Amino acid sequence: MAEAQNSPTLGSARAGGPPPVGSTTAGSIAVAAESTVVSRMSAPPSFDVADFPVPHGREEEWRFTPLERLRGLHDGTAVANGGGVKVDVQAPEGVIVETVGRDDARLGKAGTPVDRIAAQAYSAFEQASVVTVPKETVLTEPIRVAVHGQGGTAYGHQVIELGAFAEAVVVIDHTGDAVLAANVDYVLGDGAKLTVVSVQDWDDKAVHVAQHNALIGRDASFKSVVVTFGGDVVRLHPRVEYAGPGGEAELFGLYFTDAGQHQEHRLLVTHNTPHCKSNVVYKGALQGDDAHAVWIGDVLIEAKAEGTDTYEMNRNLVLTDGARVDSVPNLEIETGEIVGAGHASATGRFDDEQLFYLMARGIPEHEARRLVVRGFFAELVQQIGVADIEERLLGKIEEELEASVA
Repeated sequence: MAEAQNSPTLGSARAGGPPPVGSTTAGSIAVAAESTVVSRMSAPPSFDVADFPVPHGREEEWRFTPLERLRGLHDGTAVANGGGVKVDVQAPEGVIVETVGRDDARLGKAGTPVDRIAAQAYSAFEQASVVTVPKETVLTEPIRVAVHGQGGTAYGHQVIELGAFAEAVVVIDHTGDAVLAANVDYVLGDGAKLTVVSVQDWDDKAVHVAQHNALIGRDASFKSVVVTFGGDVVRLHPRVEYAGPGGEAELFGLYFTDAGQHQEHRLLVTHNTPHCKSNVVYKGALQGDDAHAVWIGDVLIEAKAEGTDTYEMNRNLVLTDGARVDSVPNLEIETGEIVGAGHASATGRFDDEQLFYLMARGIPEHEARRLVVRGFFAELVQQIGVADIEERLLGKIEEELEASVA
C-alpha cells in the first residue's frame, strides 16, 4: 500500500512543508501541492445563503463533487416537500427531547454554515430536533435517532447538547430514499463525554449532504464514528472547535464505496484553544466502475493553541479496477509551541504478502481476501461500542465483500 507522510519539523511537530495529495485510480497514486486550510473556502461562514455564490465545480471546496447529481441542493432549485424524511428519537429516561422552531437560541450554537448547501439547509428548515442530556447525567443506554427517507426532499437541523459532566452515546441512523441537506450540532459542556455514531445506510438513489459541528467544552471528550455505505451521493463535512482547554476529539470513519457511488468526507479540526487533542482515522474500501471516494482532512492550529497534540490518517483499499480515491490531508500550524502534529495518507490494493501468508495455510483466496478486509476495518468497528450496530455493519461489510468476490 503506497503511503505519503510528512517528516518531522517545528521541534516536536510531526509535519511540515506542503501536504501530500493522493489521487488514485485503480491503484495508481499522484502527489501534488494543495492549498492551505484557510484558503479552502471561497466565502466566509454565514447563516445567509445569499452570502455564498452558486458553485460551478471549479471552486476548491467543490472540485471533487459531482454537482449535477446533487438534485438541485447546490443551486436552490431543490424544494422541500412533505414526503422528505421522518425523524424518530428514542431516548432513555432523563433525556429531554424537543421539537423547536427556527427562533430557538440553541440552533447554530456549535458552528456556522461554511458552504451554500449548509446555509440553504439552515435557511429552509421549519422545525429542528433538540436532544438535551442534563448536567451530570450518565446514560447507560444509547439515544437513537432514526432518520428515514420517504422519497422526497428535506432540509433539517438536529442539536445534541450535553450538560457539564454528562455522558451519552448517540446513534443517528439514516435509511430509505431522500434528498437531504442538514446541519447537525453537538454541544458539549465542561467535562462531558459524547460518542456519536452516524450511519449512512441509504438506498441507492439517495443524496445526503450535511455539515456536522462539534463545540467541545473544557476537559470534555468527543468521539465521532461516521459509517457510510449507501446513497448515490453522500457529502459530509464534520467540523470541530474547542470552547476551553483540555478538550479531546476522536474522529473515526468507515466507508465502502460501490460502483457509481460518490462518497465524500471533508473534515476540519480547528485548534483554537491551548492544550487540546485530536485524533482522526478514516478508512475506506472501493469496488466497481466509477466508485469515487474523497477524503479531505484539514487541521488548523492557531497561534493561541499552544500545547496542541493532533494526528490524522486516511487509508484506502482499492478492491477492483475502475475505482478512484482522492485523499488530501492538510495541516497548518501557526505556533511552534505544540506537543505534536502530523498526518498520513495511504492508498493501494491487497497486500500480496498478506494473501500469500493466509493462502499458504490452506485458506482459499476468496476467503483470504475477506479476512484481509475484515482486519482492515476491525479497529474502527470496535470504536462504535453499540453491539447491535457493530453486528449490522459487519453484516453490511460481508454483503459488500460477497459482491467483490463474485
